[in-house]
Amino acid sequence: MVNLFWVCIVIALVFTNWVDANAYYHINEIELSILEAHEASSFSSLVAQPHMVGITLIQPAAAKGAVCLDGTLPAYHFDHGYGSGANSWLVNLEGGGWCNNRRTCVYRKTTRRGSSKFMEKAIPFTGILSNNAQENPDFFNWNRVKIRYCDGASFTGDSEDKAAQLQFRGQRIWLAAVEDLMSKGMRFAKQALLSGCSAGGLATILHCDEFRGHFPRTTKVKCLSDAGLFLNAVDVAGGHTLRNFFNGVVTLQGAQKNLPRVCTNHLDPTSCFFPENLIASVRTPLFILNTAYDSWQIQSSLAPSSADPHGNWRECRLNHNKCSGSQIQFLQGFRNHMVNVVRGFSRSSQNGLFINSCFAHCQSERQDTWFADNSPVIGNKAIALAVGDWYFDRAAVKDIDCPYPCDNTCHHLVFR
Repeated sequence: MVNLFWVCIVIALVFTNWVDANAYYHINEIELSILEAHEASSFSSLVAQPHMVGITLIQPAAAKGAVCLDGTLPAYHFDHGYGSGANSWLVNLEGGGWCNNRRTCVYRKTTRRGSSKFMEKAIPFTGILSNNAQENPDFFNWNRVKIRYCDGASFTGDSEDKAAQLQFRGQRIWLAAVEDLMSKGMRFAKQALLSGCSAGGLATILHCDEFRGHFPRTTKVKCLSDAGLFLNAVDVAGGHTLRNFFNGVVTLQGAQKNLPRVCTNHLDPTSCFFPENLIASVRTPLFILNTAYDSWQIQSSLAPSSADPHGNWRECRLNHNKCSGSQIQFLQGFRNHMVNVVRGFSRSSQNGLFINSCFAHCQSERQDTWFADNSPVIGNKAIALAVGDWYFDRAAVKDIDCPYPCDNTCHHLVFR
């Protein structure tokens, strides 16, 4: 079923109401199968007056062949830092699914996920990108940048499909963006943090050590991956839906040559697109922020409609309250997989961890989950404070929540 993984399609999620810290959406079955990260922009209505930041096209990128799927220039949004943050930089990699074959990539280039022609001229900076100290206590006055995502392979591809007029240049876009930011002052950074959500969270893991390499040793550099811990999990039919999908992404876009060699030296390229095979070898300090019951992975990897032809999982994947005891047990197995994956990673004193037992996806760019009066917490510590404590070495952060349903601070995503 090709439509199953049109994760690159831009869909309109209608925010209808907010009840008991749950976000409710009206979606149909097709939308559910192509669900991408629930971006901060979907929740901008929760912020009284979100700070809007204009778009910048990366002009030098054209000469480097660093272009979006349709050949247009890549872009970013840049809000200048000030005061004590003037020499500190937060670079955020946008998420938004992937495309795994010619058909989905051809469609993607008609959206903002594949062409700068369709990108918003200004976007809200909320959560970790906010310029308000009350909303973002540790990074509000840093130079904050969001690099737009228009390649469909987490900034790793480098090939083309001339017949379909597709440019797979994610790796070049990544390098062109960083080089352009260096020319605009990032080379003088005293502190830097690379972050990203969903496909951008995966890209953060893939490019973390590269990012570190752009700065002198004296610069403090760390990375934050939010909702990027995609697991090579078995679906409800006993298959490997996400692995098959990732294989298409890596093969189509020629990503293998840009994946970390420490992994590809002993594993196949598709395995090296899964963070569980990468995080232990990342040399730069890395913080993993993830929900133990990632809503995107439940819907598109564990229980997609292709693996559930009789619809036994339909209600459960829309609303965790509708899951049967056996379905919850299956999802506890997914949580156990995640906890096992991060066990070795968490032993390193330089790394950080925040795995909360929520049914959600992406928490650092949404104001309500990043830092607000009723934000999710583990041990009374909100995500923004946990990340800040880790980045500034105020405290070690290795937080893994107790299994569902013990956490009553979650902002679960529920779909109608």
